[in-house]
Amino acid sequence: MIKKFLAVFLFGVSFAAGASPAAPVLDTDYVKVMEPQPADTGKKVEVIEFFAYYCPHCYAFDPSLTAWAKKQGDNIVFRRIHVGTGPAVLPQQKLFFSLESLGLADQFHQKVFDAMHAQPSALRTDAMVQEWAAHEGIDKNKFAGTYGGLGVSGQVRRASRLMDVYRVDYWPMVIIDGKYMTSPSQVNKGTPVHSEEQMHANTLTVMDFLVSKAKAEKK
Repeated sequence: MIKKFLAVFLFGVSFAAGASPAAPVLDTDYVKVMEPQPADTGKKVEVIEFFAYYCPHCYAFDPSLTAWAKKQGDNIVFRRIHVGTGPAVLPQQKLFFSLESLGLADQFHQKVFDAMHAQPSALRTDAMVQEWAAHEGIDKNKFAGTYGGLGVSGQVRRASRLMDVYRVDYWPMVIIDGKYMTSPSQVNKGTPVHSEEQMHANTLTVMDFLVSKAKAEKK
């Protein structure tokens, strides 16, 4: 009897650790945004990720998230917003928005992540960012003009405003259609999981649910 109980108990723990939330629960797997924002994406669902290049959890989540966004195709409009948390992070934030403005984000996004996590002291200053961009073969003058331009400054201010509106105080964090928030830490809060891969899979399951929910609410 004891062996049978132990086997059932261990199976239950294993199942809970490997399960994904098939029926996501409000205020457990996701929450409603306190001040919903209109999404200017027509019938498509807006998905925004707040992230930072220095963040190890963002780095780990990014490959799964990128693959998920590609799989969604025309179902969503996917946007990333690099958070701003002070002078040490500003060069990385400006780098991200510069790459976006130049149409180079898809090409260099992973390379920036790799540079940051292979060498944690990298890209901490404007000079380091400029040197990195030149080393990667990005046109020096074009990059410098964009990096120091009004467009990027405006994007930095907009990021700060959206962080305030959505009450972004940790990352990665995902906002679905301006109405719902979820994240790996939200979805897996208090749930034992065997690996970071499972954490990410659970999160993407909730995101699938929220995209479908948001799309239905547009009709």
